[in-house]
Amino acid sequence: MRFMLSLLLLTLLPLAAHASDEALKVGDNIPLSSLSLPDQNNKMQSFDALTGEKGLVLFFVRSADWCPHCKIHLLKLRKGNADPIINAGYNIATVSYDAPEKLLKFSKEHGFKFPMLSDGNSKTIKAFGVLNKDKKHGEFDYGVARPHVYVIGKDQTILSVFTTKGYKKRPTVNDIVRSFPKP
Repeated sequence: MRFMLSLLLLTLLPLAAHASDEALKVGDNIPLSSLSLPDQNNKMQSFDALTGEKGLVLFFVRSADWCPHCKIHLLKLRKGNADPIINAGYNIATVSYDAPEKLLKFSKEHGFKFPMLSDGNSKTIKAFGVLNKDKKHGEFDYGVARPHVYVIGKDQTILSVFTTKGYKKRPTVNDIVRSFPKP
């Protein structure tokens, strides 16, 4: 009996570990406790503070400091390009492992007006299951997220998820807006 219980535990433990490593999917509730982070102005932000009338579009990016693909993606959200998202009742925020000072530098240099959340210990990145596990402790980019975009409803339910293999291709504003629930 003890042998069977041990065998069962050994079988289930890898599955439990694997499940927690996967990115959150449509229909999942977000890990609310992990979404309390400082923004580029070092002001603590929470899901409730970030959410628009209908929800939040949350961009996980590798780095606003050194990743050229992330910078291009973020720059496409400024100067009115993000208006369709905002006009649909969703707010926008980003999450990266960058320090608030680096996010503030990016937002000032590029006129980026949306909250940029600093997840220095990658707590939120890990809670959403988007940590890039190819990076090892000691590497400058350890703790980066695999690029993901989450459309989250006011009820904290994930409505849409955008991800791609690699890090170069990113969804457009139109892709994101097309995913919004129809009234």
